[in-house]
Parts: sequence; C-alpha cells; structure tokens
Amino acid sequence: MMAKFTFAAQPTRTALALLTSTLLALPLWAQNPPVTAGQKATAAQVAQTGVPLSELSPRAPDSYRVKQGDTLWDISGLFLRTAWRWPELWGMNLDDIKNPHLIYPGQMLYLERRDGRATLRTRLSANGEPPLVTYRLSPRTRTERLADDALPTLKSHLLEPFLAEPIIVDENELNAAPRLVAAQEGRVLITKGDRAYARGQGDAALIDDPHEQQKAYRVFRNATPLRDPTTGEVLGYEAQYVGRALLVRSESTQASTDADGNPRTDIIPATVDIVAAKEEMRVGDRLLPEPKREFISYVPHAPLNPVDARIVSVYGNAVANAGQNQVVVINRGTRDGTENGHVMAILKDGARLIDRTDGERTELKLPNERNGLLMVFRTFEKVSYALVLEITDGVKVGDRLVNPHR
Repeated sequence: MMAKFTFAAQPTRTALALLTSTLLALPLWAQNPPVTAGQKATAAQVAQTGVPLSELSPRAPDSYRVKQGDTLWDISGLFLRTAWRWPELWGMNLDDIKNPHLIYPGQMLYLERRDGRATLRTRLSANGEPPLVTYRLSPRTRTERLADDALPTLKSHLLEPFLAEPIIVDENELNAAPRLVAAQEGRVLITKGDRAYARGQGDAALIDDPHEQQKAYRVFRNATPLRDPTTGEVLGYEAQYVGRALLVRSESTQASTDADGNPRTDIIPATVDIVAAKEEMRVGDRLLPEPKREFISYVPHAPLNPVDARIVSVYGNAVANAGQNQVVVINRGTRDGTENGHVMAILKDGARLIDRTDGERTELKLPNERNGLLMVFRTFEKVSYALVLEITDGVKVGDRLVNPHR
C-alpha cells in the first residue's frame, strides 16, 4: 500500500541558499556557515523592497538551472554586479529560506522584475503562494547524503594547496625546528617514497607516541622575509613548503664502544618516510608538525572599516606578477581586523607622465583604476593570503587594496 503526502516544498533546498552557503574547507566544506547580524539585517531590508534593477548584472537571466560545477561566487555574479554581495540576493527570497546553507545542481532560479525592483525566487508563482509538491513514499528505506552534493563557494582546488603549503613563522621558529640530517645510501636529493633521517632537540625532539596515530610533518625550506612595501617592516617569514613526511621511529640513544673499547653513547636520529614532495628535499630542510585539519568557512563580505593595504608578494617561486586564481600575500592580518572572506578591490597605480599639450610640460599623475577583486582566505597576525578572483591586468607587489565599492 502506498501513502500519499502533500506539503509545501522544503525550504532547505531553495535556490537562494546558494548565496549564503559560503563554506569551503580542506577537503570538504562544513555546514552552518556564519552569518553576521549586519548581513541578516541587509537581507531583511532587501526582502521588503527587492534589489534595484541598477544592481542587477547586465547579463542576469530570467531563469537559471543550477548545474554541476557551478560555484556560489559564479551564480551570485550571474545575477548581481558584485558577486560578493550575497546578503542582497538572499534577501530577495528571504521568505523561502529558513536554512540558507544548501543548494544543489538541478534547482531553478527565477528572476522577477517589477516596479523598478528585482526579486529572485525558486519557483514561478501567480499569487505569491508556495506551490504544493507531492511526494510518494513507498515502504522502503533510502538514504541520501545531500551535503556531499552542495555547491562550494569557490572551486575548491584553487585553495586546497594553500591551506597546507604556505606558513608564516618568526625569525627563530624555523631554525629551532627538527631537520633532515641524512638520506639512505648517501643520497643528496630526497623525494616521495624515500626514507630519510631527522633530528630535533629539546621540545622539538621527534618522539613517537604509541597511543597516537602516526605523526605527520610538513617539510619546509628557507624563511623569506616579507616586508611591508610602504614601511619596510618585516611582517613575518614565509617558509617554502617542499613536502610531507611521516614519523616511523623516534629519536633514541644507544650505548656502544669505540674502536679502543671505550664506552660511548650513539645518537640514533629519527626515521621518516617521505609521502609527498612538491619538489626534491635535501639535508637541512626543516620539519614542522602537521596541524589538525580544520574546517574553515568563508562568507565573502566587504570589510566594515576602511582598508588601505598593499600586496607584499606573489606566492610561488620566480613569479613577479599574479593573474586570476593566483595567491598573493597582503600586509594586513588579524591585528588589523582582517578576516577570512574579506573581499578587497585591487587598484592599478596610475602612470606618471608629462602633459605635452601644456607649454610648461607639467608632470601629471593619472588616477588609480580598479583592476580586480581578491578574497582573504588565510590570516596570520601581520599578513594574510588572498585569492585573486577577478583581474583586468596583472597584479604586482605594491599594488594598493581598498574596500570594494558598489
């Protein structure tokens, strides 16, 4: 016997959930992203009035079906001129969204334009009433992991490496870390699949805890100073990630005798296996414990306070300019109130030139022009890493960052 149930469409899978499900983590995104009081207030206000037509993207479609491979940023930008202004779009359909965190391929978005305002809905309606949807329940059990299909904020592969690779240390931290001291068979270069030997001292000694899972370490080289391009202050030292190692055996000592029969104590370095290599490692490279995996959420939003920041460096060896989907370091961190998800506009410095139409040949400075957008995704005390989301021309060290204006 089959029962028939009729009820309103579930709000947890409405289309505008897309624009607030801004969670991304490594490698999975978590659920229930943070939504600030200010963002809720903005959404509530827009829910009453809609969005002015002038705020819509010129290419905003009348309807759109969410497809596999879409991201929240892409779809928000499809309907609005500024993709990071997700609270406005959420507010355009606030009545439908009780849990604004989940959106799935196959859902439909409908854009309604009326009286100079725009509203985005998840269904076509003539009288404003939600349609009824009929579900047929058969006497069997079916489970479905809906969250695994939800769309991410951005394409996850763009950020995943940088959640693990770059690290900011102080001047002494890396020098005090355990180090590779030898490889098997006298090898100079070490790579994935090789066994190597490492040694630490004091609190940094490599000791395996039998009650814990096998310890993982990240392997780093060098410590490049990051200087503020305007003040010259050293903001931190960026360690170069070269690979990953697992601790096999702890450091130890062993009593023995020398050739003359005198007692001595042999130092036995720890044994590590190299399980990942971005590039070949060598003796002297440093090991830092791999931190616990964190689920970090991102809600793209403009900083509340005025921003006047600079790009400190472009991540990657021998890279002078950054393009779209590349990572840069900026000279603002947690001490300055910088947060994950902060969106900033990139300004291109206006050229200096001589006014050749003026007999006095006056020197001119052309105005700075907006060159693109970036989003902060990893913060340290004095610096942050940011992903270039949109760009017109190349980004270079010293470029200015400001609040993204409407």
